[in-house]
Amino acid sequence: MTKVLRQAGLLTLALLLGVGCATTPPATFYTLRALTDGSEAPGGIKGGSLAIGVGPIEFPDYLDRPQLVSRAGAHRLSVDELHRWGGSLPEDFLRVLSENLAQLLATSRIVLLPGEARFALDYQLIAEVLAFEADEGGAAVLRVRWAVLDPEQGGALRVRETSHRQPLAGSEPEDRVRGLSEALAAFSREVAAELQSLSRARGGR
Repeated sequence: MTKVLRQAGLLTLALLLGVGCATTPPATFYTLRALTDGSEAPGGIKGGSLAIGVGPIEFPDYLDRPQLVSRAGAHRLSVDELHRWGGSLPEDFLRVLSENLAQLLATSRIVLLPGEARFALDYQLIAEVLAFEADEGGAAVLRVRWAVLDPEQGGALRVRETSHRQPLAGSEPEDRVRGLSEALAAFSREVAAELQSLSRARGGR
């Protein structure tokens, strides 16, 4: 009788565990979105011949994780287990930034660094991301320290620390990701304008 009761108990436990697993909602995955409409490319760079190295870009450890992270307070973070990045956030950030710059500067001569550059570079962009999350005030925030380097001389031509804040259209995770993409687009425009200014000061290419 004891054996029968034990088997019945194990069967009941297995059924309960099965029900628990069946009711767990699946995770949803997201990626950042690059500029796509082609309407923002500025003039002034002849033939789009600028060659840009993008990277390396450093991320804080608390953002380098699969889950979406939001700011829940001055000293508190919210990590969303059911809403995740489709890949690596730092790699996605680097990819979208490079795509945005390629469009804004009308050039295909973009290389991701560290990596092998098969052509001479005019400029290199490096950055340290300080914040890249939705805040408790309902906005997507990108705060980044960045520099434009001269690949030949090795010196910094520009050093900046800037912040971009984009109000969110709603409170859903997709709204957060859309806002982050818009903040990254704003940063991309800032960098593109700086690179264009440097190119003009050098005599253009």
